[in-house]
Amino acid sequence: MRADARKNRDHLLAVAGTAVSEQGVDVSLRDIARRADVGLATLLRHFPTREALLDALLRTSFDEMTATAGELEASSSPEDALVTWLRDCVAWTTEYRGVTVLMAAAIEDTGSALHASCVTLRAAGARLLTRAQAVGAARADLDGTDLFALVAALAWLSDQPSLAPRADHLFDVVTSAILTRPVSAGTGGAPPSGP
Repeated sequence: MRADARKNRDHLLAVAGTAVSEQGVDVSLRDIARRADVGLATLLRHFPTREALLDALLRTSFDEMTATAGELEASSSPEDALVTWLRDCVAWTTEYRGVTVLMAAAIEDTGSALHASCVTLRAAGARLLTRAQAVGAARADLDGTDLFALVAALAWLSDQPSLAPRADHLFDVVTSAILTRPVSAGTGGAPPSGP
């Protein structure tokens, strides 16, 4: 790709990121083009569909969250790694309004441009969960699909104005239900309250 085309593409992605953060994944492509000070045809030349634009916008974040899981796996206890990744993943999904619905649909749709990234992200979380389960630190009756659904549910809570103030508390409630033993103080998870 030519340098000027790359610069235009990067500018469109930056503008799209802001627009999706403010208005959600259903933001008008025409509005994104207007904000970027380009014509709709220019936007569509770079990103022929909304999903192609969202895939380009989200792929880097998916890749970063997947890499973070690997780093945590190598550097933290199983329970700390799981809770830290879960918190980071929930925080990331709240950056883009409506992304959790998109992710849930993409994971089931093998034809979706986002499918491979979502499957890889879910697998990264599942590895952390399996690692915690192997040492008895997490409930054995959960799997990667459950964990992915909990990320979506926790992100949804943060996106609800009336519930957002309770999001951290509810995150701690959920993680203490996942874990069978306390995490270290640095990860922000609450210790389990019972069996």
